[in-house]
Amino acid sequence: MRIAVLVPDPDYPEPWRWAFDVEADALKRAGCTVHPLAWTMVGDISGYDLVMPLVAWGYHLDYPRWLALLDRAEAEQWPMVNPPALLRWNGAKAYLAELADRGVSTVPTLAVESCCDADLEEARRRFDTAWLVIKPPVSASASGTHRLGPNDDLPADSARRPMIVQPLIEEISRTGEFSLMLFDGEYSHAVVKRPKSGDFRVQPHLGGVTLPSNAPPGAERLARQALEAAPAKATYARVDIVPDDEGTLRIMELELIEPALFLDHSPDGGAAFTRAVLNFARTTTA
Repeated sequence: MRIAVLVPDPDYPEPWRWAFDVEADALKRAGCTVHPLAWTMVGDISGYDLVMPLVAWGYHLDYPRWLALLDRAEAEQWPMVNPPALLRWNGAKAYLAELADRGVSTVPTLAVESCCDADLEEARRRFDTAWLVIKPPVSASASGTHRLGPNDDLPADSARRPMIVQPLIEEISRTGEFSLMLFDGEYSHAVVKRPKSGDFRVQPHLGGVTLPSNAPPGAERLARQALEAAPAKATYARVDIVPDDEGTLRIMELELIEPALFLDHSPDGGAAFTRAVLNFARTTTA
């Protein structure tokens, strides 16, 4: 089986092989041939049995181009996993409000079209907190993410732009953010990501660390509930969950496009991941 894994544009500045290699190696052990293919330079894909956007990092930097690629994938009926409709839904973080409307415990989220000081005051009133986190609805790697205290000005890169506003979850600095990996909806393994001292962002390039972990009690059930509320089945998923300051587990994000899956921490070496991918391929060609 020949699989094209979408990877960043050649000019993308961050290293990405550490994520690609472990996922590609798992697929190769199952007998697959895996080729990295820059998502910005996709040509003829007729020679591939599957297309996977597993490392399509940087899509948030040219989101209209990414959406056009998904439109093309649908029009040409690519054998794409996860499916384009699910990737499109997952691309903008306003889906968190949709999950909340369906009864899923999420980090409270206010989506605004043209962020201004009045929106911050409304969020402080609604969330009953003076401390907020704001981020673009389409973002990755904490790009454009800011922590705002009661006397902080709205950053220039956020003013009059679409943003999502959330309460600052201070427990992240103590406990961290849990990432649960699920394949075909079944739990595989988890890691915990912790920020460096004084920060709230857990990304490695910002000083965060990632460690193997057990999923906290109730997290598997919450992750499945969130995936069941999504508009299509996810063959692979990373569900990021945080305990809030009262200890309630909440969905921080559903990562269904290009998540690092930390297969090097999976007890089966990625076998559940490859099994889910091959099962998708069988059902697609049946």
